[in-house]
Amino acid sequence: MSNEILFISHRMPFPPDRGDKIRSHHVLKRLASLAPVHVATFADDDRDLAEEVELAAVARSYCLVRRVKPLVLAGLQALAQRAPVSLTAFANAELANYVESVLRNRSIGTIYVFSGQMGQYIPAWFTGRVVYDFVDVDSAKFEAYAERDHGLRRWINSREARLLRAEEERQAQRATVSLLVSDEEAALFRSRLSSAAACDVRALRNGIDSRFFDPGAIRPAARMQEFDGPRLIFTGQMDYAPNIEAAMRVIVRLLPAIRARSPNATFHIVGRNPPAELTSFDGHDGVYVWGGVDDMRIWLAGADIALVPLEIARGIQNKVLEAMAMALPVVMTGAAATGIGGTEGQHFVAADSDIVLIDRVAQLIAHPRQALTMGRAAREYVVDNMSWQACLAPLPGLLNLPTGSQRDAA
Repeated sequence: MSNEILFISHRMPFPPDRGDKIRSHHVLKRLASLAPVHVATFADDDRDLAEEVELAAVARSYCLVRRVKPLVLAGLQALAQRAPVSLTAFANAELANYVESVLRNRSIGTIYVFSGQMGQYIPAWFTGRVVYDFVDVDSAKFEAYAERDHGLRRWINSREARLLRAEEERQAQRATVSLLVSDEEAALFRSRLSSAAACDVRALRNGIDSRFFDPGAIRPAARMQEFDGPRLIFTGQMDYAPNIEAAMRVIVRLLPAIRARSPNATFHIVGRNPPAELTSFDGHDGVYVWGGVDDMRIWLAGADIALVPLEIARGIQNKVLEAMAMALPVVMTGAAATGIGGTEGQHFVAADSDIVLIDRVAQLIAHPRQALTMGRAAREYVVDNMSWQACLAPLPGLLNLPTGSQRDAA
């Protein structure tokens, strides 16, 4: 019986320390509880490689390749092949050979492709189930970049968007089922397909481990407690363009007006690989850039408000779920709130203009009881509605597997 699974992911699912890796981590662990899983994936850095023992504990077999291809080389290959850079950047012969070997020598019934970049590894001859977890609509993200860029960058992003959209169409037609992170993202993906009626497109939401992200289980970061005034926080992978833009929006456009009303207010940027564009503001005018940290929970516990003014956001924002689970009131844009659910004004605040964002933050600062009530309501909402167990409950049905553990089947 072909009951084994091949899981192909563009990033190592360990450690689960950024949005896409958090999702792939929980999906992989759930799949491994259902059937033997073979994993093909890339390591971005030494931190990923150090987690190989965790991958080995979950996978029946695996291929972990350090991704070292320079972006310039990937770009040149993409031009020569008339392909998206997103594909050539993740093309690797060792990984391709492993996938071919596993499919020919193991009883693989399902290939689970995590992120559209990895669909290139599925051979045409494979006749089993193919689940594509696109997470979000990458081509739409590059279209948004192109609309805001000029010159060469506009051409590059327009090209990537056009070619990725064609690749998404091809993959959706190849898939048994295509998954997106929210109903909104699934609807957007479906609307961009010329053959939507022939494609099975569904939402598989992100969850949150509310037992781990529990403000009652940890103490706030001591360095955050050194600041007396209201502490605003933004978290995430800080070399990611939309996160950089959101943080700069706070620094340049929002924080000065907030500090005009609350002079002691500070803004804390917490996340890996902040660029010089951000670190140059560290320690000036209430801005503090902390970089990567060992435990994000203690920094969230030390904050008063999570401020998430993302202008480009695809899918459900894990940073928002984490802040809500930590009982923080969250002030964010409508884009950042997509897929979260809940009730605006009760579980979070959503607004898009600078003026309204500034006003909503100022109101929460001026009314700490209101902020406390919203934070408590936010945590209650994610505990009740956003657990990983609940969000991943459809997986066995998607893979045509029983819900009980099949891990020992060989």
